[in-house]
Amino acid sequence: MSQSKTSMKWNKFDITWVLNLFGTAVGAGVLFLPINAGMGGFWPLVVMVLLVGPMTYLAHRGLSRFVLSSSKPGSDITEVVEEHFGKTAGKLITLLYFFAIFPILLIYGNGITNTVDSFIVNQLGMASPNRVLLSFILIATLISVMLMNEKVMLKLTELLVYPLVLILFALSIYLIPEWNTSMLEQLPSAGSFLTTLWITIPVLVFSFNHSPAISAFSQSQQREYKDAALTEKHASKTLKGTATILLVFVMFFVFSCVLTLTPEELQLAKAQNISILSFLANKFDNPYISYFGPLVAFLAITSSFFGHYLGAREGLEGLYLKMTAHNRESINRKKLNYGTALFFLLTLWGVAVINPSILGLIESLGGPIIAMILFIMPMYAIRKVPAMQRYQGKLSNLFVTIMGLIAISAVVYGLF
Repeated sequence: MSQSKTSMKWNKFDITWVLNLFGTAVGAGVLFLPINAGMGGFWPLVVMVLLVGPMTYLAHRGLSRFVLSSSKPGSDITEVVEEHFGKTAGKLITLLYFFAIFPILLIYGNGITNTVDSFIVNQLGMASPNRVLLSFILIATLISVMLMNEKVMLKLTELLVYPLVLILFALSIYLIPEWNTSMLEQLPSAGSFLTTLWITIPVLVFSFNHSPAISAFSQSQQREYKDAALTEKHASKTLKGTATILLVFVMFFVFSCVLTLTPEELQLAKAQNISILSFLANKFDNPYISYFGPLVAFLAITSSFFGHYLGAREGLEGLYLKMTAHNRESINRKKLNYGTALFFLLTLWGVAVINPSILGLIESLGGPIIAMILFIMPMYAIRKVPAMQRYQGKLSNLFVTIMGLIAISAVVYGLF
């Protein structure tokens, strides 16, 4: 008993993964989240806070349990899908998994180029650098970190996440004297309240989404703890920690921004299509906030890039192995890693140079797929897969399924 008690204490490994998953979830989208989530007013936001914590934790725990349910320890999500659902379904889900994550990676490659370029021009007052060269240097640097070992990547993400959390928290505190009650006085009708909730749930789900890193995270837990029961306990605890700090820091930031602005100003920020920090910097004529904007965006994109790269690489390598019918044991992993890195370098670089405006649309098309894989697939597996049947009969399964269906329906509605 005491053995398991001591081994369940928080350790450096768990905390590092909490920060890494936090970094994966908090992309540059956090700078637009107060605008998108706050548009419907204050009260729907309160209800969302009560829902989004359990949603985030339970859905990601389900996906982690799914990865850990393989009879072969060390299997990634693409192998587990094939083991439980057969070869054809395995290929299809792996393809969908890849195409749900890959566009986000393209957006980050493009986004980091735009962020650094904008910082050089607007904050440093220098001429815009050569885009071809700038994008290559930035993307090649990010990908080369991913070619190092897991410990280096985790350490670097940890170093990026600390200032990110600190700045978000400091800005949230800084805005407190500016809070006003205009948002509290806006009471929506029951109909518009429910509609706002329905449309905003996916916004929050994807702002808190760290599913691309869950497979690599679950495998890492297995390597660290060996014992299946201990692995699952530590994985659940780490995911609960991640959901908690996401809820505290991100939602405090959202509330602080929403309480600082009036509903009309949020509409204006949406119309101007600028991040919340740019809007606040203009409103208060504060140069410091406008300096923090690009810094937060840079930290958020970089830390989120690493987590999404793990998922996209897993999907691409899984597809390659499934389509070529290679034996996983005989494949040279290092060569495959370098091959996928080269593919990502060329595609991300190409997109960053072209700088297309349709990227947001592609990302929203991936939304329903992510929700399917994160919410629905693990709950379906609990019903159908013998290895997961011990999780049956829990109220949390029903909650995750309903929330998943709500998120998918709202995303599909948003597309049309």
